[in-house]
Amino acid sequence: MLEFPGSADGPWARYVVKPEKRGIGTVRYTRRVPIDEDTARQLSKRTLTRLYNERPTWLDLAHRRLDEAVFAAYGWPAAMGDEELLGKLLELSLQRAAAK
Repeated sequence: MLEFPGSADGPWARYVVKPEKRGIGTVRYTRRVPIDEDTARQLSKRTLTRLYNERPTWLDLAHRRLDEAVFAAYGWPAAMGDEELLGKLLELSLQRAAAK
């Protein structure tokens, strides 16, 4: 069982027990444990590093869609090379830093 402070209005709301007047209580979340050693070994291989290194098709497509959405939001062409993209990001960063 994991226990930590949490808000009755936050993402852990359904697990908050005994919130006080401000809505802060204790989150009690049952942690799941592998049923055997083989399952534990398989689960230990599920890491973000491994996922990104293997780069499955669904993840690659999700990144492409996200890139396209960001380019569209900034009004940039979707087929920019790395050099041009880095230049635009630097320019944008300098503009925002100067505006502070």
